[in-house]
Amino acid sequence: MFRINLKQLFILMFVALVAVSCDNSPASPDDNHIDVDGLAIELNGVEVYKEFEGVITNNMILNVSDTLHLTVHFLDHEGNEIEHEDGEEEEEEELEFDITDSNIIAITMDDHDDDHHELEFELVGLSAGTTTFSLSLMHDGHADYNSLAISVTVN
Repeated sequence: MFRINLKQLFILMFVALVAVSCDNSPASPDDNHIDVDGLAIELNGVEVYKEFEGVITNNMILNVSDTLHLTVHFLDHEGNEIEHEDGEEEEEEELEFDITDSNIIAITMDDHDDDHHELEFELVGLSAGTTTFSLSLMHDGHADYNSLAISVTVN
């Protein structure tokens, strides 16, 4: 009788193991996340900063009391802007910022136009000096992308 119970126990454990392994695996890719390989920051449609494959193009310069209205565009593995397709359900993505010296610059999120899926922010020069900031593309409570340190000089 003990052998039958042991055999049934092993069969039950095997069935449970198979059932658990068929669930969504955390190792499987999640299609809802954005695969970002870089970013470009634009001022009035002109690229003022870019990072792609670890290469940084330009640093940001502004004057004390200047407010720059900037737009962030995230890049795919070929360096092309990641576009949201028409009819695609928009995910709630937002930017978070980490400023090294908040006495030199301030950053605020800019209200974006609902007709365009753009992430915008305002960069304000508070006092003369050089500092850095980094930004993170947040999605579902975690970062899908973290930028390199972006250098800003305020004159």
